[in-house]
Parts: sequence; C-alpha cells; structure tokens
Amino acid sequence: MAHPVFADLPTTVFEEMSGLARELGAINLGQGFPDDPGPLAIRQKAADEVLNGYNQYPPMAGLPQLREAVAGHYRRSQGLDLDWKTEVTITSGATEALAATFLALVRPGDEVVVFQPVYDAYLPLIRRAGGIPRLVRLKPPHWRFDRAMLEAAFTDRTRFVVLNNPINPAGVVLPREDLELLAEVCVAHDVVAICDEVWEQVVFDGAKHIPLMSLPNMRERTVKIGSAGKMFGLTGWKVGFLCAAPALTHALARAHQFLTFTTPPSLQAAVAFGLDNPGDWFTAMPAGLQRSRDRLAAGLTAEGFKVLASQGTYFLNVDLAASGVREPDRAFALRAVQEAGVAAIPVSALYEQDPVTSILRLCFSKGDATLDGGVERLAKARELSRKAVG
Repeated sequence: MAHPVFADLPTTVFEEMSGLARELGAINLGQGFPDDPGPLAIRQKAADEVLNGYNQYPPMAGLPQLREAVAGHYRRSQGLDLDWKTEVTITSGATEALAATFLALVRPGDEVVVFQPVYDAYLPLIRRAGGIPRLVRLKPPHWRFDRAMLEAAFTDRTRFVVLNNPINPAGVVLPREDLELLAEVCVAHDVVAICDEVWEQVVFDGAKHIPLMSLPNMRERTVKIGSAGKMFGLTGWKVGFLCAAPALTHALARAHQFLTFTTPPSLQAAVAFGLDNPGDWFTAMPAGLQRSRDRLAAGLTAEGFKVLASQGTYFLNVDLAASGVREPDRAFALRAVQEAGVAAIPVSALYEQDPVTSILRLCFSKGDATLDGGVERLAKARELSRKAVG
C-alpha cells in the first residue's frame, strides 16, 4: 500500500555503512559528523533555555531573534540583504527545508535539474512532489560542469535546478565563473535555483563561498538553504534556515507548517546566540578541520593512496583505481568495514545513472587517533583486496 516512490527505496548507504560500523566495532569515516562536541557556550545556552526558557510552541516561521540573527549573519558573511520578517523561515534541519521547498514549488511534470553525485534525499523528494529529475553527471577529479552539460540538461520544461555548493561528496567550492554560467542559464530558462548551501562555513585554504543568490538576476529566483548543524558542528540539533524572496517564502512557509510546523525553541534560541556571538568559531572551526584534512591526506598519501583535493565540507576522496585497488568502490568499502574495520562511503551510491565506481569518500572531522587508525585500516583493506582480486 506504500507510495511507489518509497515502497522499494533501499536503505541509504550512510545508514548501511554506519550500521555495519556499529555492529562490527569499526572506525567510522563514513557518515559526516564530527567527534568534537561543538561550541560549549552555545550548548550551555541551549541547556539554560530548556531549564529556564520557553518550551511551548514557538512561532511557525521561527523565533524572531533567530530569524533576525540569520539575516544578520548572512549580511555580515555574504553581503546578502534579507528581510527577516518576509524572507527567512526556520526549519527542523536542512532536509526538512528541502522537503518543504520541493513540496511547495514543484508541480507534477516539472523538470528539475540535479547534479550527480547527489545527496540521497533529493531524488525521492522531487519525485514525491511529482517532479522529473534531469541528471547532470559530474566526474573526478574536478567535479565541475560546463555550458554543454547544462544546455543538454535544461529544456523548455525545466522549472528548477538543485545546486549543492560546497559540493558533498566532492569537496569542491564552486568558483564564481561556474556560478555565473549557471545563473545565466537559469535566467535564460526562467528557472528557480534551489541552493543547498549547508557547508558554506566549512571551506579551506582561502576559498570563498559565493551564494548563488548574490549574483545578478538571481535574488528573486533563488531558495537558499543553510544549516546550524553544519555551521556549529551540532549535526543532531536539526535547525535549518530557508531564505528566499517574499513570494517564494510565503509558499515555502506554508509547506513547512504542515511538515514539522516548528523547531524546538531552546535550540533556536541557542543558535541565535551563536550567530550573534560566534567569537572566533567561524575561523577556528575551519582551521581545525583543515588540519584534520591535511593529517588524513598526508597519512593516506604516505601509504600510497591517491587523494583528491578537498576545498570544503568534512570530506575528502580517494581514487581507488589510482591507488592500486582493482575492486569497484562498493565492493572495496564492504571489504574495508567487514574485514579491516573501517567504514567509508562508496561514491557510486550517490549516482542514479552511469556511476563513477572508483571513488571512496572519507570523513576527516575526527580526532587524530581515529584518522590515523583509519589510514592504517584502509591500507590493510587494500592488501586484503589485492590478495583477493589479484
């Protein structure tokens, strides 16, 4: 009796690999969550709000102080001028923001351009709303699109494009020239851009995140989605930001109203506090993650693995074929967790069509001992693979 979109949907690769890691006691370099508990002052603020603050229904669109704080943060960090009253909605995480956006905007038969590798929630939600995904295949090592790829994907029936930037799992921060090209195509086809920008604060080596909304002619046709969980390393809090022009926000908020209605007020108040009083978090956090990235990359390189560049997110990728692994990524990932005790994500699982099958995604937002142990176990997995495959 289930809806066909969900009836035969398999277990996600994240749930599968994390489940195996728990069952087998493996090091988990698969699912993207940090070992660090997050900023103490923000956690203390949340605890105080639970004990002494308001714990009944907050406003559907979010606490006013958080909506104001979101607008202020994006004004300071990205130069965006958002009206917190009419252009900011607080959601129960970025995935709920995506669901609200697809349900509010996508009508049956609308074509939605999506880039592969793709976050696993996009395609089921688009199809449940009646949309038809049009897939653009990105590939390593650069994971970028060009004009020919866009022109092949956009048609007269295209109404939306979904952009994840910085890109998970690729670790790419898209340059301005790529964003300008996408904006040009959006305007030419009268398309709304749905921008999943949850990794916007997690960028390295002087890279700069540029919101698509900030480009000419994109202000009124962009939905921008952010995540306090990614900004503050508090992934379990599930506090998301949904930003768009008033006409879009009206519909988005109505969909949000009938999904979760609202989000815990204690967490909203704590996130507002964090955005208004970040201290050095937004420089110290990426600097610490960059050190962890470099440690993992150096360890893997020393073991003879080919590591692809990572400009942002919690992830870097290993090119298995260039690292002497002859197995496809999924087979190697299963061998690694089951026989060597380390979990990772095969990037082929994030493609629906024509997958790249030689890339393994690793999460580096972990402690040094975990990263070092992960390197040692991946090297062991490669040796086991070589013995098994030849």
